[in-house]
Amino acid sequence: MDKYEFVIIGAGIIGLSVALEIRKKRPGSKILIIEKEESVGCHASGRNSGVLHAGFYYTADSLKAKFTRLGNEYLKAYCSKKNIRINHCGKLVVTKDEADLNSLNELFLRAEKNKVVFQEYSLSQAQKIEPRVLTYKKAGWSPNTSVVNPNEVLKSLVADVEASGISIKYNVQYKAFDGKSILTSSGPVQSDFYINTAGLYADKIAKDFGFSQNFTILPFKGLYLSCTSKNKKLNTNIYPVPNLNNPFLGVHHTITIDGSSKIGPTAIPAFWREHYDGLQRFNLSEFASITKEEMRLFFNSDPTFRTLAFEEIKKYSKKKLVREAALQASGVDLKDYQVWCKPGIRAQLLNVKTKKLEMDFKIEGDSKSLHVLNAVSPAFTCSQPFSEYICELIGQEVKI
Repeated sequence: MDKYEFVIIGAGIIGLSVALEIRKKRPGSKILIIEKEESVGCHASGRNSGVLHAGFYYTADSLKAKFTRLGNEYLKAYCSKKNIRINHCGKLVVTKDEADLNSLNELFLRAEKNKVVFQEYSLSQAQKIEPRVLTYKKAGWSPNTSVVNPNEVLKSLVADVEASGISIKYNVQYKAFDGKSILTSSGPVQSDFYINTAGLYADKIAKDFGFSQNFTILPFKGLYLSCTSKNKKLNTNIYPVPNLNNPFLGVHHTITIDGSSKIGPTAIPAFWREHYDGLQRFNLSEFASITKEEMRLFFNSDPTFRTLAFEEIKKYSKKKLVREAALQASGVDLKDYQVWCKPGIRAQLLNVKTKKLEMDFKIEGDSKSLHVLNAVSPAFTCSQPFSEYICELIGQEVKI
């Protein structure tokens, strides 16, 4: 049986970053990452929008606020050092009515507390950045929001991992934990310490170790429509003021690394964990358990989830997505948005006791294992400082 000091389950950006951080802190340790797919980037990390967020959305007491600004700075520097393409395009946050102005003012307050640059702009100032932008009275300008190709970042991190002597084994799927070793599709693996960064399956793996007792992951499908018109490029990302009571940012215009744009994403409740296209990767037991949980939320919780579900399902319609995006910029026509981008799945943690979607990162662990239960957006941006934090918790009794 192979024996290691650390085994990391899942080779997304958090798993790779944690491995590199352990190598820095414990240079002589034997580290293994197992990944159930044939390469990295098959799920959330590789299907990420690539936006490096600035950190003004989150309340000052949250882990997201703590790590986003630092993560933004780190990844910009990392991309520069490694010659990875980056688009320093910024972001405008726009309003549609008086109610949005109140939410925008809250974002300015959060930005100030989080020590993040987020400036109040008039419509005329915003239109100097992007002439097509639409907003009610004023907008917010985030000059430090940037965009990368997430797979280029992942490829570089894999090279760093391999150069540091950390082993990555692909096509190795976690199966079970027997109290000492993990059983995988290629046989048992023993470690002094296990770190679970398995994304969509983090809660199920955590339960094998005695954790995630009050939590389960609900998958939400994110779809974007690509702008195919070369004559309608935007200079910057354009986002609406979000509903601050749920963890999604709403339909927006996202710039890509090559300067084109897309609109989305949706946050449509999915019916199994890897419900990307049609019946691909259909899992009957997941379908049954997830549908049951979604129905309980729909009928028994406060109306927040019910309203969200109704609104998001409508976004399967291209017309609906285009209509929402047209509130943020002029010249948004359905004929230019006919091509769906590769879908993503958000591994959103649900507290089954409170029936609430978890807004912040969530970690549980003890002397044998550590489980990253909720690592949703902006986890890509936060990956480096978040991984440093995770490593500080190794071996401790943790319920964060």
